[in-house]
Amino acid sequence: MAKAKSKSTQHKAPQNRAMRPTWEGHLRLSLVTCPVSLYTATERTADVHFNMINPKTNNRIRMQAVDAGTGDPVERSDLVRGFEVSKNKYVLFDKDELDAVKLESTRIIDIEEFVDAASIDRIYWDEPYYLAPSGKTGIEAFSVIRAAMEKQSKVALGRLVLHQREHVCALEPRDSGILLTTLRTHDEIRSTAEVFDRNLPKPDLKMLQIAEKIIEQQEAKFDPTEFKDRYEDALRDLIARKSKGEKLVTSEVPEEDDKVVDLMEALKRSLKGSGGPSRERADRFLEAQARKAKPKKKTTSRKRAA
Repeated sequence: MAKAKSKSTQHKAPQNRAMRPTWEGHLRLSLVTCPVSLYTATERTADVHFNMINPKTNNRIRMQAVDAGTGDPVERSDLVRGFEVSKNKYVLFDKDELDAVKLESTRIIDIEEFVDAASIDRIYWDEPYYLAPSGKTGIEAFSVIRAAMEKQSKVALGRLVLHQREHVCALEPRDSGILLTTLRTHDEIRSTAEVFDRNLPKPDLKMLQIAEKIIEQQEAKFDPTEFKDRYEDALRDLIARKSKGEKLVTSEVPEEDDKVVDLMEALKRSLKGSGGPSRERADRFLEAQARKAKPKKKTTSRKRAA
């Protein structure tokens, strides 16, 4: 129990650590403006990060910028950005030239319109951020904008320049602040026609009914705390064991089972194994559904007389 407790504390960020804003500027709705700060809503500080080590010396490897033509090392501070216009031909830009490409939205999130959240396809949602008032000035204006959005149950759409790129963003009330999520553009979304087969076979009615029953049995409410990064946990366990000098044995990779699976049999076993009825009950369920699907035969006058 003590080991599990110490392990869980590794994933918690220090409580006294002050969060630094990713971006600072103003939120504007028509003529109402207020200073705001943007903070990342997620963190990956718990991830396991490896360093590249020279096993002969146990020294860490340092990556070095090298001129591809001469092979000479170059200081990163001396480098500039270049855009390739043809093979080995580049247009060069220094930092001042790139910084000169200024947009008003560099320091202003201008709310342009309001939409229903359900109208935004989930494939467009990208990175989440927290938007909060910056200092005491304008906090009343922030509160008014947030409260109006909450009352109308709408999501605001605006633009934000972040990491030298303009993003369309969606803003929605969350707790006592605003959740800002950057959105992907339409050009970034690949067409499903590139991947999906349009000619899927029509499902067998009996198989479909069992699959629906399995879904009903496994229905639950989403709880994000139930989902852990099992690979990350396995890595941490591996690191702990190896640091104690434990000899590690590589487990054999299980062979792929290439047997042809009877889909109906697999569905029936799934129905039984997921806490549902037994095999016999599954058969009775199918038979009952089949009887419901068959049209009832008309009774003859002779049967009525009998």
